[in-house]
Amino acid sequence: MDIQYLSDEQGRQTAVQIPIEEWNKLTEESKVFRDYENNKSVKKKPSDFRGAISKKTVEQLLQYATQARTEWDRDIS
Repeated sequence: MDIQYLSDEQGRQTAVQIPIEEWNKLTEESKVFRDYENNKSVKKKPSDFRGAISKKTVEQLLQYATQARTEWDRDIS
């Protein structure tokens, strides 16, 4: 990134100049973060997440959970 620092008469840095491409990237990332912060307080219903993971993945997770539960029933002598 080609950053340029602007200074006053005493040599103190007073501003920064960056390429417009970098500015656009930073402002877009900032917008995404602001959107996330603004929306995280919104209550979501379970149905809002329908389709977030595949049915196959759900079945694998349930199988893993069932297997993990049965491991506690083993006789460890």
